[in-house]
Amino acid sequence: MSGSPDPLASEKRRLREEMATQRSAVPEARAQAAGEAAARLLLAERAVHEAGRVGLYASLPDEIATRPLFDALRSRGVAALFPRCRTDRTLEFARVERWDDLRRGRYGLLEPGEDATVERLESRDALVVPGVAFDARGHRLGRGGGYYDRSFPPGAPAPVLIGLAYELQVVDCVPCNERDRGVEALVTELALRWVAAEPQ
Repeated sequence: MSGSPDPLASEKRRLREEMATQRSAVPEARAQAAGEAAARLLLAERAVHEAGRVGLYASLPDEIATRPLFDALRSRGVAALFPRCRTDRTLEFARVERWDDLRRGRYGLLEPGEDATVERLESRDALVVPGVAFDARGHRLGRGGGYYDRSFPPGAPAPVLIGLAYELQVVDCVPCNERDRGVEALVTELALRWVAAEPQ
């Protein structure tokens, strides 16, 4: 019936609000320390350690810090690619050599500049993705824009997707449907968990 509430959308909205409250209470020093701990766990993982390229993102103030991972990747000579929002509401990825090369783009997010070369992430690459909440089965709740879902739809070829979040963002069950793209692994400041078979 037209105008009837959508239970899935309502549950997602409730969880987003709950997680926003918890994330906003994390002090900056803890966000940085958590980012450093997660970076160490990621770099010790074969799927990341042996990847030719790693996609990641510039964290927002209420997210676990990603600068430590970027710095560690570049110190090892690993190519780092960052997303840029396209007008069709998908993502393209471009190589970034220095954090200061990122520019404020659409929605206030730090993105590669327009002159940065776009590259296509492949199955042998790794992609670290943000999320509002994750569960033990790899389900991911994003901020609602659907950019990652459209860019890497379930069942389509994709790099190894690894969710990055605080441990407090790991919940019992993330509300989702078949259009929501999950992750193969999840890393927090405490542990890295594979929720799908680890790539061989």
